Amino acid sequence: MPGETAKLVFLGRLADRAGASERDVTPGPLEAVLTTLDPSLAIDLLDERVRLALNGALLGERGGIVLVAGDELAFLPPVSGG
Repeated sequence: MPGETAKLVFLGRLADRAGASERDVTPGPLEAVLTTLDPSLAIDLLDERVRLALNGALLGERGGIVLVAGDELAFLPPVSGG
């Protein structure tokens, strides 16, 4: 059921790495959700320069994130430039 999943959204180069711009996942602690992904993608998502936004709000901390049904967690890659 769509209402019983959470969504991961991958932006920029992370979408390329994930092979899609979003993925539905089973809700739960972020650490458990990441174990369902390709290990190299999970490592990229854990990079400290990657920002997280939960339901449109940027998060300052990563610890203790637990996704519930209907949540959307976006991964924003580091911005490069000069």
